Amino acid sequence: MKKTLGLAVATTTAALVLTACGGGATGSTTDPSAGASGNAGKTITLWLAGTDTPKELRTYLQDTFKSKTGATLKIEEQSWGDLVTKLTTSLPDPKNTPDVTEIGNTQSPTFTNVGAFSDVSDLYPELGGSKLLQSFVDVGSVDGKQYALPYYFGSRYMFARKDLWKEAGVAAPKTLDEFNAAVKTITAKNPRTIKNFSGFFLGGQDWRNGISWIFANGGELAKQENGQWVSTLADPNTVKGLTQLQDLYRNASKAPADAKDQTPWLYVNDADEILDESGNVTGKTSLAAATIMAPGWAHWSIGDLKDKDGKKVREWNDAKFSAFVLPGNDGKPAPVFAGGSNIAISKASQNQALSKELLKIIFSADYQKKLGGAGLGPANTDYVSSLGDDQFAKALIDSATNSKLTPAAPGWATVESKMVMEEFFSKIRDASDLTALAREYDAKITPLLNLK
Repeated sequence: MKKTLGLAVATTTAALVLTACGGGATGSTTDPSAGASGNAGKTITLWLAGTDTPKELRTYLQDTFKSKTGATLKIEEQSWGDLVTKLTTSLPDPKNTPDVTEIGNTQSPTFTNVGAFSDVSDLYPELGGSKLLQSFVDVGSVDGKQYALPYYFGSRYMFARKDLWKEAGVAAPKTLDEFNAAVKTITAKNPRTIKNFSGFFLGGQDWRNGISWIFANGGELAKQENGQWVSTLADPNTVKGLTQLQDLYRNASKAPADAKDQTPWLYVNDADEILDESGNVTGKTSLAAATIMAPGWAHWSIGDLKDKDGKKVREWNDAKFSAFVLPGNDGKPAPVFAGGSNIAISKASQNQALSKELLKIIFSADYQKKLGGAGLGPANTDYVSSLGDDQFAKALIDSATNSKLTPAAPGWATVESKMVMEEFFSKIRDASDLTALAREYDAKITPLLNLK
């Protein structure tokens, strides 16, 4: 029978369950340097979330791991939507746990605080130490020990239809107020009279992009008081950001109330065909936008529709599209949510030594540079130059300079799994009293933040 840790009702008992399950994990004494003779027939499993890690990088990991250890690396892709649920079920179970897993940076505090991951503090200096993204290191650490380390970052920035901005007579914004005014103007002018047209497409439940306005106005989602985490949605600075968001929802965005942040790039493309990864048309969109906000790797899905080698692809067109950083109130990059993920070894894994060898490969210079080459921000800041010097690399790096993470509260993954933020954001557009709405959700979120 699988043991299941219910995050929504996680308690100290749950932490003990995870610790007990991992008690024998350090019993793996195989010498990774033994090569094929010592590790032939052994297999470890790596869970990767979503499709962000390209096939070429996955193949590199498998080939390099085989060459260095003689063992086999099995990679299993998990969807972001049910990752927390699957980890909650699998991590405590030595027979079903992944040996190494990718995990969202916002989800890391919950799992590290219940003892789900192995302590890798001894490896920390060798894997990059202070050169690793410290905000990501922090959310994967407990009491000064490292458990989940950064895998990659992907700060968010703006993708715009340059041609539509020009036709609306709107200049590139230098401050947040200018951006807010610009996208409202574009929506009102709608220069091509497009149905369901948004100057800025912002989904009704898209809190990951929306919190940039909270951060830009000095607000926070939560803070620590007297050793406890407290939700701060009703803080005056937070409410100021929420007020700006409400204005955008009402006057700049025609996005549905239940839209999240998964595929906003669909709406800035001229042709309305939706393509899968193989270039097959899977449907059509019914919305259009002059501007979206998305992680940097979205640029691969934006552009003119072209036929190439027998399939349809998107090809960026500088005459039609542009990329720029969301400006803050002071003209510097606004504090955007730092997308990306962490990576950790399951404490219940029976292959601790081989799992550590995999981490050494992931944090090697070669792999870090490959991440950059694929448009994913390397965990080690020494290799950020591998992103290149085009407009996308510049926007990614500039937006990352002031990026922020969600609170490092032990229960933040519970907040996400219960979709409380989506629920709250879906009510912003029609709220008659934003402060009252914020107080209502502070009362819901605060107890969840302190769950372990």
